[in-house]
Amino acid sequence: ILMATLLFIIPNKKQKGEALMDWNKCKKLQWSIILLLGAGFAIADGVRLSGLADLLSRSLTFLQKVPYVGVAPAVCLITSTMTEFASNNATATLVLPLLIQLASTLNVHPLLLMVPGGIGAQFAFLLPTGTPSNIIGFTTGHIEIKDMIRTGLPLKLAGIGALALLMPTL
Repeated sequence: ILMATLLFIIPNKKQKGEALMDWNKCKKLQWSIILLLGAGFAIADGVRLSGLADLLSRSLTFLQKVPYVGVAPAVCLITSTMTEFASNNATATLVLPLLIQLASTLNVHPLLLMVPGGIGAQFAFLLPTGTPSNIIGFTTGHIEIKDMIRTGLPLKLAGIGALALLMPTL
């Protein structure tokens, strides 16, 4: 809120006597985008503060028996699916602390789970809610969800496959 308020106070260097933001510009903003991103961060923070992240980490101890070659693609697939319904930043904010706890439970270095989780959270190609750029493209009216899915699904699968092949070498 402080940063938004400062936009109305800080002078604009292009127009003398005018602030960076005025009410007319503010009314033209796509508030749905801002609210959608904020909701994703609120969900991530709620999961962390409620203890759900700890509960999930403890419930995944059965993964100790699964080899890492199977865990890394699963982590990437799960985070890349989650990121379609919340922003990629919110997904990473939610998943990375969980993966740190899971890594200690599985007795592996945290980066071995955090890298596929963090990269998987960036594979938001199917729905408008995944990234701000998806939302902006979708709100133009020139792109439909079926177009996003048709183009994004092969990209998502290729990304998960490449990550699954590369992670054991890292």
